[in-house]
Amino acid sequence: LPIRKPHLAPKAKRCIFLFMPGGPSQLDLFDPKPKLAELNGKPLPFDKPKLERTKTGNLFASPWKFAKHGKSGIEVSELLPHIAKTVDDLCVVRSMVADNINHTGAALQMNTGEQAFSRPSLGSWLSYGLGTENQNLPGFVVIAPEPPFQGSPLWSSSFLPGEHQGTWVRDPANPLADVKPTGDIATQRAKLDLLRELNESHKQDRSNGTALDARISSFELAFRMQSAAPEAFDLSREPSKVRAMYGLDEKPTEVFGRQCLLARRLVERGVRFVQVYDTGTGGWDHHGDIRKQLPARCQGIDKPIAGLLADLKARGLLDDTLVVWGSEFGRTPTAEGGDGREHHPFGFTMFLAGGGIKGGMTHGATDEFGWHAVENKVHVHDLHATILHLMGLDHTKLTYRYGGRDYRLTDVHGEVVKAVLA
Repeated sequence: LPIRKPHLAPKAKRCIFLFMPGGPSQLDLFDPKPKLAELNGKPLPFDKPKLERTKTGNLFASPWKFAKHGKSGIEVSELLPHIAKTVDDLCVVRSMVADNINHTGAALQMNTGEQAFSRPSLGSWLSYGLGTENQNLPGFVVIAPEPPFQGSPLWSSSFLPGEHQGTWVRDPANPLADVKPTGDIATQRAKLDLLRELNESHKQDRSNGTALDARISSFELAFRMQSAAPEAFDLSREPSKVRAMYGLDEKPTEVFGRQCLLARRLVERGVRFVQVYDTGTGGWDHHGDIRKQLPARCQGIDKPIAGLLADLKARGLLDDTLVVWGSEFGRTPTAEGGDGREHHPFGFTMFLAGGGIKGGMTHGATDEFGWHAVENKVHVHDLHATILHLMGLDHTKLTYRYGGRDYRLTDVHGEVVKAVLA
């Protein structure tokens, strides 16, 4: 995956996408609504959209307090005290919209730009468009203790060459099977050379050798990784102070802390795109018992994310590393049952930091109840266009011809959100 020339001068060289499968409640974390507190328990005073799953009940005010933080005075929930300290580096987008109300379609759209069909993922497009700075590590790595509900289609390369698909790492302590070299390296090299020769000969009689090329490429990468991967994935090399920043020695934050620290180590070593999935116990799909479950999930990710941002900043990496936090959608301002919120793609929150992003600001707004995005809407396609732009790629020019036509991540949609650019 040699480095390819970008379309324009990039603001970010690498990207970390922190994905919270299930849909965190923006109304309890980043988008305070005094009107909900005022009318708590009363009906929503307008008709809900036809795109609706279950019949949610009356308005449900957040049980948690918000406070202003940093020089920017951005309001953040008491559930995220560590992230709240980083708000001057964040651009909090409160006007995200998506097109699908179900997890599968919405997660596919957020990861691939398409709701129903197999399409290349965001990470695959970045790998295809830019290559990678380290030929001894994958260009696109996915870190998840368990696969999200939708599984590998979220990091698939689809019709792009297979070498651009994400490499799934489940456990940072044991990231990839058989990555440590066994036996004589020279003999192993000779075997791979013979295997390549046989595969190249086999390919000559076949019209489409793309899959075989990807297989050959994966063998070669695996061989090179034997020298680079053990060091890159070895978190024990980090000093105790850094490990403490990520919460590695605390049970609630240990798992996600390891994921975030590994993400920093990988981008530091030239991996282009790292996607970190929080697939810990319980998840973010809070249809009920939100008063108990949401604080637990927030505790698991709050310190690690703040640690990641502070660590990147201290190392001079945040300036050219784009960090994205979010999910496939948010949650309703109305209650599901007595203590839950339903899926909500009509107006939800994500945040971005580093890599050419204007920090210490909010962008867009939902209505006073938090139902509809009403100011400066940012569609998923717009988010993707903006991420590609920051990485030096014009989303209208990053195309791949397949099945007789050109495809792109944003299909025929998407506009760069210039207001969030530094």
